[in-house]
Amino acid sequence: MSRSYLFTSESVSEGHPDKVCDRISDMVVDTYLSKDPSSRVACETLTTTNKVVLAGEVRGPSVSKDQIISQVRDCIKDIGYEQDGFHWKNCEVDSFLHEQSADIAMGVDSGDNKDEGAGDQGIMFGYACIDTESLMPAPIHYSHQILLKMADARKNKGISELEPDSKSQVTMLYENGKPSKVTSLVISTQHKPNLSPSEIKEIVKPYVYESIPNNLLEDLKDEEFYVNPTGNFVIGGPDGDSGLTGRKIIVDTYGGAAPHGGGAFSGKDPSKVDRSAAYAARYLAKNIVAAKLADQCVIQLSYAIGVSKPLSIYINTNGTNKIDEAKIEKLIPDLFDLSPRGIREHLKLSNPIYVPTSAYGHFGRKPLTTGHFSWEKTDLVDKLKSAI
Repeated sequence: MSRSYLFTSESVSEGHPDKVCDRISDMVVDTYLSKDPSSRVACETLTTTNKVVLAGEVRGPSVSKDQIISQVRDCIKDIGYEQDGFHWKNCEVDSFLHEQSADIAMGVDSGDNKDEGAGDQGIMFGYACIDTESLMPAPIHYSHQILLKMADARKNKGISELEPDSKSQVTMLYENGKPSKVTSLVISTQHKPNLSPSEIKEIVKPYVYESIPNNLLEDLKDEEFYVNPTGNFVIGGPDGDSGLTGRKIIVDTYGGAAPHGGGAFSGKDPSKVDRSAAYAARYLAKNIVAAKLADQCVIQLSYAIGVSKPLSIYINTNGTNKIDEAKIEKLIPDLFDLSPRGIREHLKLSNPIYVPTSAYGHFGRKPLTTGHFSWEKTDLVDKLKSAI
């Protein structure tokens, strides 16, 4: 690819209203899975000024409404909301979680001569590329890193001027298919009163330079580095805008650099292929790129509710493949069982591992010994290479 072009991705922090909702919904998932790994959860959350509402379906152990509400407050407290318009201690919390539909359960559950079926129909995509060490597109990777460092400074290093709600946006110039420099940068962050954009800029600038390699920032002009362009951002979070679970699906994935099947992740247990199959597709794409079979790779999977095997597997390497794409496609079913049960067991998705995924991206994170981000492992590389 010889054409030069600009590409932009954004991220939002854990204090963004939609991300507060994702955090709460994933807390519900982890609460149930910690008690019973076979639990079923589909939880949606709404936030607005001093109000949180949970709705959805669950099946599993008994978890009291009071326990859920208490843990909602813990989530909000950990994020850092102690404001007049949204406070962990004072906000009103309502939970309308109820039992999962028996009709859905019948299609998903395993039984005599029937494997566990997908929790819904749909298409899921996974992607990887050689832009960064994490095999993620550079703009979304650096957007996440900036906000992660700002959150750490606010929560752990005494930078009290910053409040929880913030956004970042990175535009990069690509030359010959590779990111060559940052051409513009936007950071909007909620802050304490009586601070100017220039003062906020000086506070956040170090986190930009810690997050992005210097060679990519050398040509960034100061006038293309925007901080709080509206001038003031004191009222924010759910007090400034209402939030909903699942509204940041591009932030959660590849920043627009790859297709998205449309299904959100947070609030869903791993029987929902919207989540588990998207993780599996990323796992496969990352291992294919890590094995140097291609410089970038898109994988699409499709499922039908109640059916255990994927209806289709599709690979597109955008011409960067080192071997025939059809050959790679044929390898996949032999290396990885893509049934809902196979995905869940291979990636150990029945563990309570989802709260950390609720902000700063589900992909490009480091796999942990605790089981978190298991889909980021590259343990299929040797098998892929030997199978060719």
